[in-house]
Amino acid sequence: MLSQKTKYALKALLYLAQQDENHISRTIEIAEGASIPKKFLEQILLDLKRGHFVGSKQGKFGGYYLLKPTESITLADIHRLFDGAIALLPCASLNFYERCSDCVSESECLLRHGLMTIRDETLKVMQGITIASLVKK
Repeated sequence: MLSQKTKYALKALLYLAQQDENHISRTIEIAEGASIPKKFLEQILLDLKRGHFVGSKQGKFGGYYLLKPTESITLADIHRLFDGAIALLPCASLNFYERCSDCVSESECLLRHGLMTIRDETLKVMQGITIASLVKK
């Protein structure tokens, strides 16, 4: 399940993706336009900025804008930034791997192999869903 923070991040990105190319959106504009509480949005935008998905401009006419093309921002990218691993267990994770303490043999663990299949299929679908593809629907 996506966390509320991830959902808000996706909503903010979708809002920014629907603006004119050179438009810089103020935080309050994004909050109102995407129905996101402003107090949560500010931290989310900072996290998106640290992840190099958005940039910001300071000053009277400042705000946020997309750094990456919408075709290259995937659901998997944003999920990993805010919620971490896509795999259901750390031993099945690509980027957040940890060996299970109760596992006798990873190579023979049927649960791990099943969860790796789920991870691969989930990842394939999440990488195929971009901000651009969501805006087009």
